[in-house]
Amino acid sequence: MRTLGATVCLWGVAAAVVAGSQTGAPPDPHGLGTGDEVRITVYGQDQLSGLYTVEADGSFAFPPLGRIVAGGMTLRSLEELLTTRLADGYLRAPRVRATMQTLRSRRVFVIGEVASPGVFPLLGEMTLMEALATAGRPTELAAHEVILMRQTAGGPGLRTEPEAADTIRMDLRDLQRGAARHGGVLLRNGDTVIVPRAPTVFVRGEVRGPGEYPLRRNDLTVSQLLARAGGGTPLGALNRIRALRVVDGEPVEVRLELSDVVQPDDTIVVPRRFF
Repeated sequence: MRTLGATVCLWGVAAAVVAGSQTGAPPDPHGLGTGDEVRITVYGQDQLSGLYTVEADGSFAFPPLGRIVAGGMTLRSLEELLTTRLADGYLRAPRVRATMQTLRSRRVFVIGEVASPGVFPLLGEMTLMEALATAGRPTELAAHEVILMRQTAGGPGLRTEPEAADTIRMDLRDLQRGAARHGGVLLRNGDTVIVPRAPTVFVRGEVRGPGEYPLRRNDLTVSQLLARAGGGTPLGALNRIRALRVVDGEPVEVRLELSDVVQPDDTIVVPRRFF
């Protein structure tokens, strides 16, 4: 499909940007957390310099000082703490440098109709488009919509930035064209990006491509749907097409003309001709 082809191209460009940000992540202004790897350099003291990982209790072992509680601290605060502690009877005028090696405590969720949904580390300043690129291109059944959901800082519920609404909804096609301003929105820890599944219809019987098809518009006619399915076979009775659908909770069978509009979850049946 042309839309998905454009997506692959744009997704690929954004993916390259993400790949470039995996190394040398910038300092984390939000504080250290479980799983973060910090490279600590004590100048002139190679035995103290190295890579340290913040453990589940928010601390890490740093000989000769013992355990250092770093959870919630910024890198600059950690530098100041280590400098002060080392100067207290261990080293004369110590110089300490702390840099982020791997940022694992901050993460975002990308779910729904993408190639590789999952939980991804929030590396530095990651935009919505970069998160989508990390999760891979949308599937054939993806809706023309992307939803950004954000937890409130004060408790349960959702809010979004910059708007004070429960969700930000964006048109996937606008994101693909670079026309949506939300594509550059910076994500925050705990954000969830959703690519929902489009409503679908099923086509079966005497058509060349029976199967499930996304319904991304509300005015799709039977004729247009059959064109997507490759058209009817020579044995198809296009004058006796019917839809199996649910109305008020009950299954019904409806005769359709080629100009009729299909509905979500319809099963369109093209029967065989009588001879």
